Amino acid sequence: MTIKALTFDTGGTILDWHSGFKAAFQKIGNKYDLDYDWGSLSNEYRRRTLKQMLNHGEHTPATKNFDDVHATVLEELVAEMRFDKFTANDKKSIAWDALHALDCWPDFPDALTKLKQKFLCVSFTLLSYRAIIDTARRNHLSWDAVISCEGIGKYKVLPDVYLTCARYLQLAPEECCMVASHNFDLDAAKKCGFKTAFVARPNEWGHSEPPNKIPSPHHDFVANDFDDLVNQLTS
Repeated sequence: MTIKALTFDTGGTILDWHSGFKAAFQKIGNKYDLDYDWGSLSNEYRRRTLKQMLNHGEHTPATKNFDDVHATVLEELVAEMRFDKFTANDKKSIAWDALHALDCWPDFPDALTKLKQKFLCVSFTLLSYRAIIDTARRNHLSWDAVISCEGIGKYKVLPDVYLTCARYLQLAPEECCMVASHNFDLDAAKKCGFKTAFVARPNEWGHSEPPNKIPSPHHDFVANDFDDLVNQLTS
């Protein structure tokens, strides 16, 4: 069946979260003359927030969105690290301001323009609606639609989330292609009937080895970057 829509993971595949959070931590750390491996702390922050959001809402309706989780996890990290000087405004500048002002990877804006000529291009994301709105405005991204797990009331990688996304688009799952740099997201979409496209993001975790370096063998497309994916999907 012909692919009609591309549904994009957004938090790491489109947005460079590591650089954004590292810079935000570094800025506050410099304010208090703190010397720390801010890149590693950013990665730990990412791991913990993802752990809390994945499969949220499985048995009861979701009670929090990703903005809520970023705030609560940051409070935990600040307490554990004994960053007692961090003020409420300092923490907001990391958990909210940095998240809503993330830059996208430089290969994506032109690719989005080209892909929209052939496909519906949809942000299909764990991130809140507001985070996607703010980052889209910042990076001049014009999505055809935004489907946030926040609105569904359940979060990836629950099957209902992917099936609901296809239903919202009035398409069969087989007419949708999930685009991500994460096997866990793509594998879950594949089980629901989606086509899948893996896009490598070797610097997603900074200098740390990305946990999804090797794509699962069953993906329909494997691309080195978005220029590569455009060539595969439009040739």
